[in-house]
Amino acid sequence: MEKQTTQQAEQAAKKAVQPETAQKASEAQEQAREPEIYTIKIVPDKGDEVRSIRLSSRWLKFGLGSLAVGAMLFVGAFSYAVYSTFTHRSDAAEIQELRQVNSIQQEQLLNLSKKANALQDQMEELTQKEQELRRLSGASPAKDDPQANGQQQAGASAPDASGNEEEQHDGQGGPYVAPDIDNVNAVLDDVEKRLAVRRASLEALQQELQEQQQELGKQLPGLDGLLLPGSTTPSLWPARGEVSSPYGLRWNGSEFHPGIDIANDAGTPIVATADGVVTYAGWNDGGYGNMVDIDHGNGVTTRYGHAMQVVVVTGQHVRRGQVIAYMGSTGRSTGPHVHYEVRVNGATVNPVTYL
Repeated sequence: MEKQTTQQAEQAAKKAVQPETAQKASEAQEQAREPEIYTIKIVPDKGDEVRSIRLSSRWLKFGLGSLAVGAMLFVGAFSYAVYSTFTHRSDAAEIQELRQVNSIQQEQLLNLSKKANALQDQMEELTQKEQELRRLSGASPAKDDPQANGQQQAGASAPDASGNEEEQHDGQGGPYVAPDIDNVNAVLDDVEKRLAVRRASLEALQQELQEQQQELGKQLPGLDGLLLPGSTTPSLWPARGEVSSPYGLRWNGSEFHPGIDIANDAGTPIVATADGVVTYAGWNDGGYGNMVDIDHGNGVTTRYGHAMQVVVVTGQHVRRGQVIAYMGSTGRSTGPHVHYEVRVNGATVNPVTYL
């Protein structure tokens, strides 16, 4: 009986312990579920109130993760900014270097233009001196002398009906064409060709003067039988007057002039320099003002600009020496003149070579 009572007491004790153990296990589980709390205390230097910030482990991890991501983004952005800055500086330095090279090339081109312009002016002066020497010596005129075709000499004043010289004219104009390597080379090529012609002409003059001296003062007859070009070759001067601006570089080499300017009074007749068909007659917005274009065939065309009045129409056939317009100062012009161009296959050439 006593043994049975002891067993019952043990069973009752076990039953009493089991609920207590289960409760502790439940409390431990609940504590495990609750997040850990971290407290950050801010202690002021002068003994003010201590401040506490409580953060759970979850928020602390989130904050540290965000801080790490922010730091990575900052480093990436900073690296990109540094890279962009260096790239921009490199590009800016390269652009600046290219600008300096371009500026040097432009300056060299301008200096070359000025030299070519000076050489061109010297060639014109040499030509005029030779023509004057031929007239003074009684020698035959050079083949490229404007007066050989009965035209007014470039730069000289045409006499009026009473024999007196008219007032000077200096009208100039034409489209603005900035000098570049192509037209500078074209001018130098033209000067080179004219230099060869001038050399041959001076050699011929020397031979002729020697023959005159050998004839003991007997004057040789002028070579008036020079062959004149055909009627479709633009060999006439388009108007009487003064050549106020030659072909090539002008105004101290700052501009290329694709023709010659012949200045005279407003209303001076302008004639076709050869037979042909009018391909354009009217106003031009490119600086020529009232303009006439004539096709002479074989790729040769002529242009007459700045007219006061045009008296032909497109498609009209004109003859050499026929009046096509009257001199004016329309378009880009400083005074009454005719801007005269000769083009071969679309490219401008020096009209003086045809005159």
